[in-house]
Amino acid sequence: MPARRQWFAATIAGALLLTTASAQAVGDLANQPPIDIVVELGRADGTHAFVPNRMRFETGKLYRLILRNVSLDPHYFTSDEFAARVFTRKVQVTQRQPDGRTVTLAEVKGAIREIEVYPGHAAEWWFVPVATGRITDLRCGILAADRRTHAAHGMTGEIAIE
Repeated sequence: MPARRQWFAATIAGALLLTTASAQAVGDLANQPPIDIVVELGRADGTHAFVPNRMRFETGKLYRLILRNVSLDPHYFTSDEFAARVFTRKVQVTQRQPDGRTVTLAEVKGAIREIEVYPGHAAEWWFVPVATGRITDLRCGILAADRRTHAAHGMTGEIAIE
């Protein structure tokens, strides 16, 4: 009988340890799957725009902002206010292969406030919002042929962090 009780006690203790470990992992950002948000930079018809140009994020959640340049011009995704309200985990430069797979070409770590994406390419900004606010300075500062910025042509946006 004592061996059976020891086995039962060990089983209960192990179950408690597993339950505690899984409860701790819920808040572990290293194990949290990202929420994917895709933003197209520009349009195929040459219009300068962020699509969508309004975004909403929640503090404490991990996001992967996929910036896809679908136009023939390079574009910036720039926002000082946004950069000040998020913790950047990394930025990845990606490329779509002929078979449809996406491969990572480079990874950048540290503070980010602006990402430039060339025509036909994409970048992924992995971040966690840490401060709430309404952000109105999202813009593309690239100069168009008329020497006005893409922002002056309407490539601006708003971001809400709740």
